[in-house]
Amino acid sequence: MKIIPATVLLSICSFALKAQSKKDLTELHSWMVGQFSSAEQAQRDSNFFDIRLGVYPIWKERTDGYWLYVEQASASSLDKPYRQRIYQLTLTNRGIESIIYTFDNPLEFAGQPHKVEALQRDKLTTRQGCEVVLKRKDKKTFVGGTVGKNCGSELRGASYATSEAVISSEGMTTLDMGFNANDEQVWGSTHGGYQFRKLVR
Repeated sequence: MKIIPATVLLSICSFALKAQSKKDLTELHSWMVGQFSSAEQAQRDSNFFDIRLGVYPIWKERTDGYWLYVEQASASSLDKPYRQRIYQLTLTNRGIESIIYTFDNPLEFAGQPHKVEALQRDKLTTRQGCEVVLKRKDKKTFVGGTVGKNCGSELRGASYATSEAVISSEGMTTLDMGFNANDEQVWGSTHGGYQFRKLVR
């Protein structure tokens, strides 16, 4: 899997990229669905942990974009994911937007994507300002990230958070960081993004 340097990951969203199509949306969705692991990266670089990422399609009958249930957990505690979200992928005039939602009592759904299907739409809470805008960079890659300082965060003294992503058919590289009011990084990797190789499609 190609390694994306941190400097590249942080600058990808400044590229002027063409408008996205329904075909792009469908392909991005297919690349995002599956099970992923950062084990290879963790083995060669002790700055990174072995993290497992599961992305599952839900609500396939809906016509307002593609919906995904996402779990992220340490390989040593897969039954207790530290991040559980629902993503809505949709076309907008900014590109392909991944709108982020949270929901109550997420651990009740850990490892059980089928249970998420029973959630009602009004039980979801939108993470305002945290949507990730993605665009096709070339035939093999989509790139994107959050916009500005709009994604609020109070974790470890943060004022806002940012997310960047590079996605291909082989996997994805992601970089999540939190910053305080002085724009100083207070959480997240300082060694570049996590590199997730796709294990199961």
